Amino acid sequence: MTEEFIDLTPENLANEHLCCIIRTKKPHPGVEEKRKWLAGRLPEGHVFRKLNEKATCFIEYAPCETAWVPVMADNYYYIYCLWVTGDAKGHGYGKELMESCINEARRNGKSGVCMLGADKQKAWLSDQSFAEKFGFRTVDTTENGYRLLALSFDGSVPSFAQNAKKLTIENRELCIYYDFQCPYILQNIETIRKTCDADAIPVSFFPVDTLQKAKELPCVFNNFAVFYKGKFETVNLLDPAALKRILRK
Repeated sequence: MTEEFIDLTPENLANEHLCCIIRTKKPHPGVEEKRKWLAGRLPEGHVFRKLNEKATCFIEYAPCETAWVPVMADNYYYIYCLWVTGDAKGHGYGKELMESCINEARRNGKSGVCMLGADKQKAWLSDQSFAEKFGFRTVDTTENGYRLLALSFDGSVPSFAQNAKKLTIENRELCIYYDFQCPYILQNIETIRKTCDADAIPVSFFPVDTLQKAKELPCVFNNFAVFYKGKFETVNLLDPAALKRILRK
């Protein structure tokens, strides 16, 4: 891998920019929440690898045993996010980042690498067609169109946790489950809260703030999940228009 990339570490986390949201020196609330979240994850083997300049160009993954997702994949890495956009596109950086993850998994004796996908590409999930070029294949599905994609080195097959296929809860209000793995989540929660307050729509927010809570979720999850009328709707963050489409159901 080119020396143009660096990994976040406990030592440089406070000073390095997070590629997802690039701002001036003024603190961004979502970025600061992400830093706090990362501070607890980096000692667990979480990797945030990025282009060493101000650009949206990074990959983020972790050992599945400590990844905050309801996936059962012993000895696998789980990719949360691979994102290259803007001026960073067109230089082969995405390929380098994916290969760095795969090569690290092989060096560390992992059984493979996996990630969340869907029958129809979701805006807030990494490009699964890109992953398929590296040999990722669908190894598990949910009845509402989500997939677990995996690149297996040894023939083992990861799966969604059984609870992730439940897709229902008793609460029939709008319910949002979230963690701060993504720096856009904080502002999205505030957007949902304001929209619901303006229209007197009951809404409940459930922070997923422990590994156990994440592993026991009743739905697929990358960092965000939406339920309405007791049914799972999406892992996508919601703008007001998307929220209103769900509420019309």
